[in-house]
Amino acid sequence: MKSIVAEHLVRTYRNGEVKALDDLSLDVEEGTVLSVLGPNGAGKTTVVRILSTLLTPDSGSATVGGIDVIKHPEKVREIIGLSGQYAAVDETLTGWDNLVMFGRLYHLGKKASIARADELLERFSLTDSARRPIKTYSGGMRRRLDLAASLIVQPKVLFLDEPTTGLDPRGRQEMWGVIEELVKGGVTLLLTTQYLDEADQLADDIIVVDHGKVIARGTSDALKKQVGGERLEVVVDQAHIASTMEAVAKVSGHAASLDEGLRKVSAPVTTGATALIEVLRLLDAAGIHPLDVALKRPSLDDVFMSLTGHVAEDQAIVIDNARGKKKNKNSEAKS
Repeated sequence: MKSIVAEHLVRTYRNGEVKALDDLSLDVEEGTVLSVLGPNGAGKTTVVRILSTLLTPDSGSATVGGIDVIKHPEKVREIIGLSGQYAAVDETLTGWDNLVMFGRLYHLGKKASIARADELLERFSLTDSARRPIKTYSGGMRRRLDLAASLIVQPKVLFLDEPTTGLDPRGRQEMWGVIEELVKGGVTLLLTTQYLDEADQLADDIIVVDHGKVIARGTSDALKKQVGGERLEVVVDQAHIASTMEAVAKVSGHAASLDEGLRKVSAPVTTGATALIEVLRLLDAAGIHPLDVALKRPSLDDVFMSLTGHVAEDQAIVIDNARGKKKNKNSEAKS
């Protein structure tokens, strides 16, 4: 069963001058994670804003939990949770006060709001800091609290818009653990990110978005196969480069390429570890001792570069949905 379905979404800004979404379609199976992967300006946040009823499309349709987001937005809001790029909590209040406030806004009642706040603070390892003002929290703590706030009503569908933006590596790992626990509990998740390793770690399925269009879809492994198979890579001393290129080409069956700066010889292979063993035998017979040898699988970075012609963190001009002004990715822009 599909928990989220979007069909032919179009959204423009500046009187149609800028297309944030250009005939974009996607769907998410119940209880799975779909990662929407793309650079700043690709249209990721616009998708989330439409599906969470914060924005209406110029054309196209969408349902969440079988409910039309355009015709019945109030019913959609009853079953979803949303955590944006920037924490939507009040910095002057404590963590506990924020969660109780969200509970009251959702009409849970005072007693139920307090119970839910206590439960979520414990779940997200924030009990010890519950009575401290948010302004004293670290970036990771704020993100966890923001995610906790989005779970006040125990949503069936959760939208996370770049949930680890601004976190250090440890904070990102902690957030990944929290997200994985939510999915185990049966939540359907749509996750936007520009971090390729995040999509690789969390997603059952990935769509790659660029300039408002879906340009590829599949599992992480399926997308990597689009780039090609594995590559055999050998690093040697300058004096042995020519002989190494011959050996690598013989094993590969394809012309070897050379990265002169790294003195790295490489070529595509289809036989996996066998190719590694064969090239080592040839080099040993020639008296060549490689400085490094590896069998490299394509990464999602390779996939993105192959599909779009630029890296995922590419410098991009994006549109601030609220103000309609151009911003650089290094400013507080939304994609």
